[in-house]
Amino acid sequence: MEQLLDTAEKIRTMQIRGAGRIAMAASAALRDYAEDLNVHTLEEFNVSIKKAARILVDTRPTAVSLPNAVMLTARHSSITMDEARAEIIANANTFIEHADQALDKMGRIGARRIRDGDVIMTHCNSHAALSVIKTAYDEGKDISVIATESRPRRQGLITIRELNDHGIPTTLIVDSAVRYCMKDVDTVVVGADVVTINGALVNKIGTSQLALAAHEARKNLIAVAETYKFSPRTLYGDLIDIEERSTEEVIDPEILAGLPHVRVKNPAFDITPAEYIDLIITEAGAFPPEMAYIVIKEHLGWDLTDME
Repeated sequence: MEQLLDTAEKIRTMQIRGAGRIAMAASAALRDYAEDLNVHTLEEFNVSIKKAARILVDTRPTAVSLPNAVMLTARHSSITMDEARAEIIANANTFIEHADQALDKMGRIGARRIRDGDVIMTHCNSHAALSVIKTAYDEGKDISVIATESRPRRQGLITIRELNDHGIPTTLIVDSAVRYCMKDVDTVVVGADVVTINGALVNKIGTSQLALAAHEARKNLIAVAETYKFSPRTLYGDLIDIEERSTEEVIDPEILAGLPHVRVKNPAFDITPAEYIDLIITEAGAFPPEMAYIVIKEHLGWDLTDME
């Protein structure tokens, strides 16, 4: 349990960040916990796995990749404890393998939408979005990138280092310069933490204003998301819980203490309407936002007819 708690804390404090990386880390943590779990009955095993799964899921309330990964790892149909343990371990290994392969597949599919000479704008630090950009560059396309700083955690600094190390010409801008710089952009490529049933995108705060600027300037916006980032629960009318993070990420607590009439909001994500998204790239192919239901049904095994 100690190792699982350590992973949960790293996810909560964003030492492990990014929806895909969070999903793989959680799946691996649950696998290792199941492998070492020392109980005597299947009932005890199931109770312990459920408790461990809840600990992981509760660390980040917005990113649906986390509960999807945990659900896909933990579910089993075994009637003995040893079989259940083996099934969970196999589930995790399969999930992690497929997640690794998904980045390569999305990169190749998405790169077809990038033209030689394109200037690409991206936001935050998304392995999925970067897989498209890097693949296009590796194919010999003469591209450059405009990357946002992505306040308050400044994940954009991770992005520009990755792009720099890959040899891709990159310009860093502050988040508020998105609309000003959009005139120089050909295509916008962003990742996703959640894709809802109606094709809306939940991603790093600031994505929606970038999408609005792109829509206004008639620039294509491509979202890149593994199928496990689609949200089955939105089929049932559930709303996405937007995570509010610590005010300390925005302002020094000592400064805030001297401002008794000021409060700070620090939402980690916002919602981009489907009408601002031209295409969603997944490892299963490229889809318009309107096809989100099909992706959920075919690749996550959920259907409206299953609704209780």
